Amino acid sequence: MPAAPDAAARHKTETILTVEESIYNHLSGGEKRRQMSEPGTSTETMADVAIVGGGMVGMTLAAALGSAGLAVVIVDAEAPAAMTAAPFDGRSSAIAFGSQQVLTGVGAWDGMAALAQPILDIRVSDGDGTGGTSRLFLHYDHRALAETEGGSAAPFGHIVENRVIRTSLLRRLGELPTVRHRAPARVAGITRNKGGIALRLADGSSIAARVAVAADGRKSPLRAAAGIKVTEWAYPQTGIVCTVAHEKPHGGVAHEHFLPAGPFAMLPMVDDGGMHRSSIVWTERRALAPRILALDDAGFAAEMERRFGLSLGRLRPIGGRWSHPLELVHAERYVDRRLALLGDAAHAIHPIAGQGLNLGLRDVAALAEAIVDARRLGLDIGDALVLDRYQRWRRFDNLVLMAVTDGLNRLFSNDLGPLRLARDLGLAAVNRLPPLKRLFMRHAMGMVGELPRLVRGERL
Repeated sequence: MPAAPDAAARHKTETILTVEESIYNHLSGGEKRRQMSEPGTSTETMADVAIVGGGMVGMTLAAALGSAGLAVVIVDAEAPAAMTAAPFDGRSSAIAFGSQQVLTGVGAWDGMAALAQPILDIRVSDGDGTGGTSRLFLHYDHRALAETEGGSAAPFGHIVENRVIRTSLLRRLGELPTVRHRAPARVAGITRNKGGIALRLADGSSIAARVAVAADGRKSPLRAAAGIKVTEWAYPQTGIVCTVAHEKPHGGVAHEHFLPAGPFAMLPMVDDGGMHRSSIVWTERRALAPRILALDDAGFAAEMERRFGLSLGRLRPIGGRWSHPLELVHAERYVDRRLALLGDAAHAIHPIAGQGLNLGLRDVAALAEAIVDARRLGLDIGDALVLDRYQRWRRFDNLVLMAVTDGLNRLFSNDLGPLRLARDLGLAAVNRLPPLKRLFMRHAMGMVGELPRLVRGERL
């Protein structure tokens, strides 16, 4: 526990923040934009919102707020060129239909659409670890919702490489005159009080804003500095990720294949020069994962085929392989004085349903709407009532999905005979109950619950 500041230190901090607030209040919109867009004119930057963390979620929030005309500074430790290089991150993400609408609304979807593979069908099956699957399975067809509810047959979502998403978001940020991207840059400290926040960067510069957003990952330093506790536990599993080539076309079908060690997902990607590709998200026992990762390509392919089978023909890994420990993290609250937690800083879940990024993008839509609505009403965008609206909106949805993914992982990650039978019968039952199946399909599309305007496809 740090020592309480003495009276002189408190007076100094309050004086600095009073000066910052005075400057902020006297800057017109045009003056603020000029100060943000002319680096080197001052060691201090003024903004409405300071976002710490320039990953996909943080950049999407910056694009949303910048598109609405707010002054935003986004700070990230990674250089943009490093984040978009192939060795940085070999993962792909499942972008649900609702998340696609968010990315469209912030002006970033067009930059990735050509490299986004539509998910037309989802097939969920129970496997035995030898390539065999139960004859009872769950199948979602994207045309079913259009047939029963009217409208066009929109895909459930798209599979997009993370580096493609980052490249498109960086391009969009560069188009927004009220957004400044500080990267690489590191936060050395933060001061928050009733008037605003001040970020101190390691290079000696500073940022003054009305509110700070922590989008700095599941180990969030800003969350820790605010004293926000988390519930967390590690799964005895490791996630293995890579891209594979296969002989047969995937037909836009995403496979979720449950195995005793955990789910094995085969996610369709756009073809590359006639080569059929998919991204795998392979959950394996933590003790076994290092040995699998150390195999040569032939051995690695054999292990993949042993788990998934040959329904797509022979499999071949291409590019690099990545792994990460799997864990659950949930913050006890999403907000503090003039601070909001976003994405993995607020919650991290098991990848069993591919919903991690989608949860973060729904956070973005809700927080952006709360901030923009407050600004239009002439309210303080960092006020506790504004941030509490965001927290109430998102906490229940996140808790429900965390419980569902954790429960599914525990239910399916075993090979007990009675449980296998119950699982198979459950999948078959959902497959034969159209109303329940439609609900699950809408959930997979991210279109269930109290939806923010961006998720609904409306203007922010």
